[in-house]
Amino acid sequence: MTDKIVILVTCKSVVEGKQIARALVEERLAACVNILEAPVRSIYRWKGEIESAAEYLLLIKSAMPLFRRVRRRVQELHSYEAPEIIALPIVKGSRAYLAWLRANLRDVSIPPQKSSRKNSGNR
Repeated sequence: MTDKIVILVTCKSVVEGKQIARALVEERLAACVNILEAPVRSIYRWKGEIESAAEYLLLIKSAMPLFRRVRRRVQELHSYEAPEIIALPIVKGSRAYLAWLRANLRDVSIPPQKSSRKNSGNR
């Protein structure tokens, strides 16, 4: 078992996804973010109603010690009131890729920088 994780986040647009992805990589909270630019169809219950929406999926590669910071940053940048932020463990991986992830992530001993909350929006 590694301490590396993949975090799933859905967004309302590719533009929003790119903003979140760029911020996470620039801040070294993620080593890589894949953006699925073809929309996924999400069907979910929201405020008592069944909803359906086209969304864009982010696959964020990070580490468990950084999850809280990633979650906070996504919430600051995201337009949804309750964005999906789900971490899945990377149980195994190639040594080279796991070493690359480690080399491109923030050292967890560095305190997080203060950032401003953009908006809370609706889902």
